[in-house]
Amino acid sequence: MEDFVLDKAAILERLGADEEIFAVLGDMFVSDVDNYCGKLESALAAAQADVLQREAHTVKGLLATFADDAGAAMAMAVEQQAKQGELAGLGPAVAALQDRVRLVAAGVRAVRAG
Repeated sequence: MEDFVLDKAAILERLGADEEIFAVLGDMFVSDVDNYCGKLESALAAAQADVLQREAHTVKGLLATFADDAGAAMAMAVEQQAKQGELAGLGPAVAALQDRVRLVAAGVRAVRAG
């Protein structure tokens, strides 16, 4: 997995330079990271393509908000494959996406601790 460095300036640009929104979104994302990862995993384990598609879509938006275009692309790939109902072999992609979500959350946590 490529290194990820949180680009706070890029995030703030996407958020209209609103530090308060960044703080609120960052805190919510960090506190819910295990929930996001768990939902991805359980949807895949239960072979619920529609749930996996929805959860990957949610994660895609979150990663895009935090200026992680590569992570958002990973989520989009999972979302599209789930949309097609192609869950076989998706385990490694979901695991990589979970790792990416945790990596971004760690970056957000570090910037918030600052």
